[in-house]
Amino acid sequence: MMYLSDILDGLAFTELHGSADMEISAIVFDSRKIVPGSLFVAVRGTQVDGHDFIDQAVSMGAVAVICEDLPAHVTGEVDFFMVANTSVALGTVAANFYDNPSAKLKLVGVTGTNGKTTIATLLYKLFRDLGYKCGLLSTVENQINGEIVEATHTTPDPVVLNMLLNEMVDQGCDYCFMEVSSHAIVQHRIGDLRFTGAIFSNLTHDHLDYHKTFDSYLKAKKAFFDGLPKDAFALTNIDDKNGMVMLQNTAAHKKTYGLKNMADYKAKITENQFSGLLLNIDNEDVWFRLVGTFNAYNLMAVYATAMLLEQDKAKVLTSLSKLTGARGRFDYVIAPNGIIGIVDYAHSPDAVQNILSTVHDVRKGKEKVITVLGCGGDRDKTKRPIMAKVACEWSDKVIFTSDNPRSEDPAQIIKDMEVGVDPAFKRHTMSVVDRREAIKIACNLAQPGDIVVIAGKGHEKYQEIKGVRTHFDDKEELMEIFKLMN
Repeated sequence: MMYLSDILDGLAFTELHGSADMEISAIVFDSRKIVPGSLFVAVRGTQVDGHDFIDQAVSMGAVAVICEDLPAHVTGEVDFFMVANTSVALGTVAANFYDNPSAKLKLVGVTGTNGKTTIATLLYKLFRDLGYKCGLLSTVENQINGEIVEATHTTPDPVVLNMLLNEMVDQGCDYCFMEVSSHAIVQHRIGDLRFTGAIFSNLTHDHLDYHKTFDSYLKAKKAFFDGLPKDAFALTNIDDKNGMVMLQNTAAHKKTYGLKNMADYKAKITENQFSGLLLNIDNEDVWFRLVGTFNAYNLMAVYATAMLLEQDKAKVLTSLSKLTGARGRFDYVIAPNGIIGIVDYAHSPDAVQNILSTVHDVRKGKEKVITVLGCGGDRDKTKRPIMAKVACEWSDKVIFTSDNPRSEDPAQIIKDMEVGVDPAFKRHTMSVVDRREAIKIACNLAQPGDIVVIAGKGHEKYQEIKGVRTHFDDKEELMEIFKLMN
């Protein structure tokens, strides 16, 4: 419980109806979750408008409401506080309700199209290995000092976010490493959080179903850096063509990492194979268990962050050399007959190219690459033909299949992908709507030593079709098929 006057601290009101002299039991923006004594924040979402549920919230026990427009009928039983933007207000009241937990630990945010999960996860594992209590907020899972809390969004809503951060503080965490999605930035989910630092990985084609244009997508990422305080650090990938854009207007300390251009933190790839990477960092050769150029960038982002957080270089490199990445990111298993299977979350054109180019770089000879690829339904349709084109250019055989079709017809999604296939590649492709069957066919087509890449779902343990989620795990399917192979 907390007094409403304290919860409203920092808000600018356009109109007031009532007093803030009362205790509040919860902050709620979903009317179905109202408990007696709640403060209801009427947020205008992409699907529904919270203003349509004010009456329902009041009838269920809300004692105060923050809104942009006053309802037609206002009674004296409930206090109404009008603001210009309820999404912004939600971040403020959520942070206040939990006593601003982000200011009580060192919070580092990671944004970019690809690499967010791996960078955040590696930082979490690294700092735990260095002896710190830490929290992790990621696409795969949230963790509080070793305890797993299931993740439903890349970046949780402001109430859940502050609740988790508060729990981390209560458990004595020194650091929290979190993914920051473009949706979360635009929707003010990270509003009123105090960041110690921000990391930019890269920016490629993705989420245009939501942002509409690449420029809007770019500006969403940049807004995260624009809002950093002076005492924070802003770390960017200098090799990405949009890397320096992130630093243009930030007040934070500007730092860079990279493999090609002059950077504050630079590395060179000496060896790149299935067993790992050999990197030369600051004239020191270090062997890492992760694979591929994209992971070299991820490792450099982690190393640079650790240095900016004033950790011991030798201890950091020793610990990093032992770590593995996030589940469902270049996650590979080898069948008894030598076929290599790789499961990866790649769901953008650039991510697909990263994985397949890495496979191309590390394969030893003429092993064939067979790729199973799907695209999600109710998401950016413009990337579908591009992903298919990339897969064909980097594979010997491509099987188009379902990912999470959601409300869309999976066969139509596959047709959208097929548009991107050059006629010269068509004889090397096939379409199988059933994902389980597609994986099985790919494995049966492979000869010993060949590489089967299953892209799109990575860590996910479900498939969503027509609003229904059923258990489905790409790695489980792969291992089950491999068990039957001699």
